[in-house]
Amino acid sequence: MKIGILGTGYIGKTLVTRLSGAGHDVKVANSRGPDTIDRDLLANGARAVNAKEAITDVEVVIMSIPLDRIPDAAPMLSAIPAETVVIDTSNYYPSRDGSIDAIDQGQVESLWVAEQIGRPLAKAWNAIGSPSFANKAKPVGDPDRIAIPIAADRDEDRRVTMALVSDTGFDAVDAGSLADSWQQQPGSPVYCTDLSRDEIPSALTAAAKERSPKRRDIIISAITERFGDTYPDGDTLVRLNRALFM
Repeated sequence: MKIGILGTGYIGKTLVTRLSGAGHDVKVANSRGPDTIDRDLLANGARAVNAKEAITDVEVVIMSIPLDRIPDAAPMLSAIPAETVVIDTSNYYPSRDGSIDAIDQGQVESLWVAEQIGRPLAKAWNAIGSPSFANKAKPVGDPDRIAIPIAADRDEDRRVTMALVSDTGFDAVDAGSLADSWQQQPGSPVYCTDLSRDEIPSALTAAAKERSPKRRDIIISAITERFGDTYPDGDTLVRLNRALFM
């Protein structure tokens, strides 16, 4: 497929290398320009371009940018053809994104994003930590393969997104509509807890909407207090998340 990826953060980088390595035609852009994109990301054939080029003449656009930057990108994203599959990987962290009243009052993050860009989208790759995403990919059928939830309203968005998740080395589990995607937001039992395909459905059911933001903020405070300016390794982060979120 022809795929445009916006963003070269930790999740974006892995998306570029995995999807281009799987044989997809990948273009990638960041906010600083194509000359600033690490050449190693292009080893599998991905091309560094500007943002407008990245979303032109593609079948899929993946937004892997911080949630607070989505309103600035909205005019460009709203011009994408209706049939193009748009996938969002973002999460809301008030300590990073600033306070967004609508989300603080209970609006589902994915619905807020869809509202900003004025079009349907799918939610994927938001509920896996970047270390696990980078290091724990497994082939289809491996008993240790991690699964991640995806949410979408349109059947084609769901089908394409689930196939691409598999191409990145993880099982995809249908988590329902965008309205249901609060179940995979930060603080929920499936969020960065490295569950299997069989474990995710019950974890989704166990999610408590009013508790997840509190747990999200508690884990950030705990990590800051315990690790300071450093960040825990991937396995430590998974253990912390499981202890608090599940």
